[in-house]
Amino acid sequence: MSTIPMNSVSKKGARLASIVTRNEQDIVAEWIQEMAGAVRRSDLIKEGELRLQCSQFVGLMKDGLEAAGTNFQSSAWDKTRDMLGEISGSRAQQGFAPSETAAFVFSAKRPLFTQIRKEYRNDAEAMAVEMWAATELLDAMGLYTTEVYQKSREGIIRRQQEELLELSTPVVKLWEGVLALPIIGTLDSARTQVVMESLLQAIVQTNSRVAIIDITGVPTVDTIVAQHLLKTITAARLMGADCIISGVRPQIAQTIVHLGINLTDVITKATLSAAFAVALQKLGMTFVRETRNQEK
Repeated sequence: MSTIPMNSVSKKGARLASIVTRNEQDIVAEWIQEMAGAVRRSDLIKEGELRLQCSQFVGLMKDGLEAAGTNFQSSAWDKTRDMLGEISGSRAQQGFAPSETAAFVFSAKRPLFTQIRKEYRNDAEAMAVEMWAATELLDAMGLYTTEVYQKSREGIIRRQQEELLELSTPVVKLWEGVLALPIIGTLDSARTQVVMESLLQAIVQTNSRVAIIDITGVPTVDTIVAQHLLKTITAARLMGADCIISGVRPQIAQTIVHLGINLTDVITKATLSAAFAVALQKLGMTFVRETRNQEK
């Protein structure tokens, strides 16, 4: 029985690379079978695409083992990391679960272990060394895949939140020179920034002189919400537009008075229609009801 030094990284990498090279097709075939069922998710990825990914991965793993052994942090594994990053990102978008994404790597253990056992069936010590080296390598790959998946999911969620913020703060042109900004939900710092940017951009594009901020859909107004509203109003005034707050309900009015929030410089109205009438007055417009004489 031969003795293999535990610190011989290059030799271990070369031996694993040799095993992978000689048994590449068998490893891929067993790997595909290992991922059958729920892990493979045939509803999200076709078998042909999965087989191609497995073949490419095994080839890159062979190159990495030959160049840098099992040191997955080495630059020799850059192409493998790039591939795992692309797979993790695409599966995060496709709707794979984190465990299903990580299983792409971890399910390769059994096929690789099978070939290692065949290679060293008469050398238990060498078998243990190679299996441990393969375990460390695949575990590092699996953890990397999970980390990239998590970052991809966070990016997707962040983009969706930004898109929802933009959709939830539409600026509507009510009349020539009059804009309306209906707000639904609670105002926080992030949403206030989106609201302010949307309103200021619309003021510039339409050259509007009056902006109505409707808070009918805001459940409560506290000091923080009031501060955010005042910031938006101040920014609009700097752009040359007057602001009117509509949708001030009795409960909100009582809360504003109780908190001592100063809105004396801001025109407030109970309804959007009342605010719209004030906006037209500011533009020097009036409406006259048409009356018709009825024939007797």
